[in-house]
Amino acid sequence: MGDIWTWLISFFFLIGLVGIIVYQLVCLADLEFDYINPYDSASRINSVVLPEFVVQGILCLFFLVTGHWFMALLCLPYLYYNFQLYSKRQHLIDVTEIFNLLHWEKKKRLIKLAYIVINLFLTIFWMIYSALDDYED
Repeated sequence: MGDIWTWLISFFFLIGLVGIIVYQLVCLADLEFDYINPYDSASRINSVVLPEFVVQGILCLFFLVTGHWFMALLCLPYLYYNFQLYSKRQHLIDVTEIFNLLHWEKKKRLIKLAYIVINLFLTIFWMIYSALDDYED
């Protein structure tokens, strides 16, 4: 029964990450279609970048503490990438360069979204598998 709670908690962490990344993509799309000015778009995206990094770090640590080594190993490349962005001071969007980097920023977030969705599907699979395993016992 404990594994179901583990997978359920990780499911909500991943849903939170998906929400943060989709919010960033919506802000970039609004900027691209000129619904929002660059300053507002950059400030909205920059306000959720650090919470995204923190949630990802907590999720990876959660997988390590609960003993789900495979999922922790799957989270490590994304965590390392976020750490590299933060250590090089490239994690925030610059207002003056946002139009030049718009295509790259959207692509970067789409790749992050695909990576998180793969982790989400694996979490759903393991949640269902552990629920069926508990049901048989």
